[in-house]
Amino acid sequence: MPYQGDVTVGGAPEVRELAALVITKIAVGPMDNNAYLLRCRATGTQVLIDAANEAPRLLELIGPAGLAAVVTTHRHMDHWVALEEVVATTGAASLAHPADAAELPVVTGTVDEGDLVPVGDCRLEVIHLVGHTPGSVALLYRDPAGIAHLFTGDSLFPGGVGNTRGDKDDFASLIDDVEHKLFDRLPDETWFYPGHGKDSTLGAERPSVPQWRARGW
Repeated sequence: MPYQGDVTVGGAPEVRELAALVITKIAVGPMDNNAYLLRCRATGTQVLIDAANEAPRLLELIGPAGLAAVVTTHRHMDHWVALEEVVATTGAASLAHPADAAELPVVTGTVDEGDLVPVGDCRLEVIHLVGHTPGSVALLYRDPAGIAHLFTGDSLFPGGVGNTRGDKDDFASLIDDVEHKLFDRLPDETWFYPGHGKDSTLGAERPSVPQWRARGW
């Protein structure tokens, strides 16, 4: 079956094989979070996006190849419950934006707008999106042989931007960042992988952005 990005807690992960990078998506409970394991084909180097929960399942997924780093997309606890155990077991670096780093149990380095996170021979560009939290980040992989792949944490979902808890300033910041840093920069075929639920493309969501802005959430 071709990759669809449809995973369930307790179910099998889905694997997307690109020319240089392998993306494995898994759902963990109890809050149905997505975690993404990225592996460089050339070097075998692995990076995990969000050690959300269920550390034993994540460690099984990582396997004997080890882990170079965990990137936490933002400070909310449901995205880092397994972080301490995964880092302690694998010796991986723990990376987050400085604005959210103090809220995490372990951080060994920080990343900011425009930084590049290596996954072996591949690179993830850090995009800072302020609003869901002060230090939320998305991670962009530009596949030289295909489309762009964007890991959005809880800043962008199919159907809207992340929750800003009714704060108008936070919403304005987030919708501005998502529109200008993602939709204005990246093409329609860009596939994005959110922190919960199913994936989508920027093209599928683009027509709705004015509606999201008008409704205020």
